[in-house]
Amino acid sequence: MHHYENKLGIKAWAEADRPREKLLQQGRRQLTNAELIAILIGSGSRNETAVDLSKRILVSCQNDLDKLSQLGVKELSRFKGIGEAKAISIVAALELGRRRRGAQPAELQKIKSSKDAHRIIKADLADLPHEEFWILLLNRANVLMGKQFLSRGGQAGTVVDPKMIFKMALEYSAASVVLVHNHPSGNLKPSNSDISITKNLMALGKMMEIVVYDHLIVYNDDFISLADEGYL
Repeated sequence: MHHYENKLGIKAWAEADRPREKLLQQGRRQLTNAELIAILIGSGSRNETAVDLSKRILVSCQNDLDKLSQLGVKELSRFKGIGEAKAISIVAALELGRRRRGAQPAELQKIKSSKDAHRIIKADLADLPHEEFWILLLNRANVLMGKQFLSRGGQAGTVVDPKMIFKMALEYSAASVVLVHNHPSGNLKPSNSDISITKNLMALGKMMEIVVYDHLIVYNDDFISLADEGYL
């Protein structure tokens, strides 16, 4: 009988249930990253608990959540024990975290500098393996009215349609815009075409009385401003 009771003790619980229990009893901050991921995926396999499977995924990313955020469903599904549904849960949770990092209260939506613009857009461009071009639309008081995705490219770059930029600016009744794109390589040096496109857009903007303030090149927490660096 004693042996039977032992079996029903904590060791006999499904490992996936223990992180849930720990969260309920001790609070979310007490859980390790592996335990939090184990809650997301729910169960491991016959040979591996959910926590051990989560540890294995984290070790492959050097225990770096930013690196984990860069994995897509396909890469995560390569881990034995992770099917598409579990991979989707992990990707969705990390995307929520990324969006939360990028969300700002209304009073922080005023753009007074390139640093403000970067703070507002960086979560949208975080961890992308390809280039994307975005636009921030501001009113006369330099308060953000909206941010819009414009185009997506490969490793080599994105093509920008000036008509789309000014069409959006007119739809928002924006007084000014800030252009933003990312360099997935991490090399933030602007290309000659980055500089010439920006100058052309500034000239077009002048004719339409829409100020093109700046063009940021972003890589996660790093960025350069073409205006600040004197390229424009």
